Amino acid sequence: MLNWYDGHARALPWRSQPTINPDPYHVWMSEIMLQQTTVGAVKSYFEKFISIWPTVFVLAKADQEDVMKEWAGLGYYSRARNLHKCAKQLVEHHNGVFPRNADLLKTLPGIGDYTAAAISSIAFGIPNIVIDGNVERVVSRLYKIDLPLPKSKPYIREKAALLFVGKNQVRPSCFAQSLMDLGSVTCTPKNPKCVSCPLNTYCAAYKAGEPTKYPLKKPKTNLPEKQGIAYIYIYEGKIGVETRPENGMLGGMIGFPTSEWMVDDLQLKDNVRADLKIRHVFTHFALTLYPVILNKKTDRMIDFHDVDQVGLPTLFKKLWNMIRLEL
Repeated sequence: MLNWYDGHARALPWRSQPTINPDPYHVWMSEIMLQQTTVGAVKSYFEKFISIWPTVFVLAKADQEDVMKEWAGLGYYSRARNLHKCAKQLVEHHNGVFPRNADLLKTLPGIGDYTAAAISSIAFGIPNIVIDGNVERVVSRLYKIDLPLPKSKPYIREKAALLFVGKNQVRPSCFAQSLMDLGSVTCTPKNPKCVSCPLNTYCAAYKAGEPTKYPLKKPKTNLPEKQGIAYIYIYEGKIGVETRPENGMLGGMIGFPTSEWMVDDLQLKDNVRADLKIRHVFTHFALTLYPVILNKKTDRMIDFHDVDQVGLPTLFKKLWNMIRLEL
């Protein structure tokens, strides 16, 4: 794997060359951004964040609203809040220095088992079991694990431990990234390039002629459907916005005021047009919002031409793009 990685490593903006020590700040930033998000989506956000906040000290001094604004569109917004909280704790309690130890890293906001293992392994070269979605797929196929996710996770971890923390482990940082890259460019979900894979001699799924069967997954279930009303306050060329509560969906983000999002059928009132709506799919449910336009002020009004600059999350961007055609 290390020989393969030396010739096939992906060029990523947060990644150092194999002979250069990684910057822990860059590793941490990228790992937080990459949680449940693709590399393609993260690249531009990472470069933007590093240009605005080049060190953890600068990020710690930032206003949370500015961080949330720049994060808009990347989703899973609790990550952005925790990113800012983590930077502040690193400066206040660790002099801006990232702990090397995975257990210490897990005491920081937004850093769980996987992220702690990834940071300690990639940034500091400490052998740890680093299992992202790509590694999960590689290990599932390599050992032909015949249990569906998520039940198979303990078995995947057990097998991965043999690879990651064996007594002969060398270059832990590069090894962890090599498996990630293998899953990304070779051991792909569909049409894996098994013939050119450095592990094909050992891969049980490849030998069985069914690599794409793994990892096994439970059949998908239909997402719950939720509904709500968006209150669009319009007055003298301005529109009403609010900062959403910290601990709810899209917490800390700028958006339009809404009703509660309910699973029950929404009773549409006379001033709600059933044909004017947007639907947005979150991880665990789908939401349909019906906008109601109210010709009056609310607490926070901004000019129409400033709406695109405040960092609306994707849900409210969709809503604004529809509403602006109605104004």
